[in-house]
Amino acid sequence: MRLHGSKDFMKYGILAPVVIWLMLFLIIPYFNLLMYSFWKNGAFAVEHVFTLGNYTKFFSVKRGSSAPVWVLIDTFRIALTVTVCAVVISYPLAYFINFGIKNAKFKKMFYMLAIIPLWISYVMKAYSWTIILGTHGLLNSFLMWAGITDKPVGMFLYNDFSVVTAMVNIYVPFVLMPMYTSLEQIPKNLIDASEDLGCNSVRTFFKVVFPLSLPGVITGATYAFTLSMGDFLAPQLLGGATSSTKIANIVQLQFGTSNNWPYGAAIGVVILMLILILLALTGKVEKHFSKLDIEGEKA
Repeated sequence: MRLHGSKDFMKYGILAPVVIWLMLFLIIPYFNLLMYSFWKNGAFAVEHVFTLGNYTKFFSVKRGSSAPVWVLIDTFRIALTVTVCAVVISYPLAYFINFGIKNAKFKKMFYMLAIIPLWISYVMKAYSWTIILGTHGLLNSFLMWAGITDKPVGMFLYNDFSVVTAMVNIYVPFVLMPMYTSLEQIPKNLIDASEDLGCNSVRTFFKVVFPLSLPGVITGATYAFTLSMGDFLAPQLLGGATSSTKIANIVQLQFGTSNNWPYGAAIGVVILMLILILLALTGKVEKHFSKLDIEGEKA
């Protein structure tokens, strides 16, 4: 009895800090956000009166207006662009590190070089692109030195291009890591078997390697998309007058300058619901391909 009781005590003792942490920093804040979204913003303070006005204000808009629902759609477009670019860049790099480098030491070195941007401050990385893409930046200096242009070009900075470029640079390591892990876990005997059956490297890639690496691709793409949807700093620093307002910037504005917490909470809940739906869908797809991976290993 004492032994059984001590085991239960240890089990619950280990779980207690995790549960407390989740309650204090995840469940209670989200519940508080949800409650605020149904309250009314008064003249001097938030009125604890139930209303759906915040959600009605968000969705009841006319086409062509600058209302948050259209900003949300534009943010979705930017996040999707960032995701596609990050996946296209990360997958060949992860494939090269895993299959192109035979020496284990060099493989580890290249992997560390690929993820080392994670050690650099987000703000520093975002500001560095203003130095690269600015009218007197590195890119314009190179173009003038090469004789491609006679004067600085202002089209590289303060638009969607600069925002997407910075986000892709920032989020590529997040996409690369699950891709590399997924490629690394592919059994080498499956690749050898494919080659023994007469498949060339291209056919082996599309029939064996790529399908088995899809869970990592889906995970990395999900990271890139969700992080891009919630990014407010890169658009603010690099977006300029036309591209600086994304959905996260509006939420920041409501909790800051506008002091309309219920409306900001409602927008935050909408974003949270969209992200949860996305995670549920990608989770099902990833689970499907993971089952294929397990079946392939058993075979």
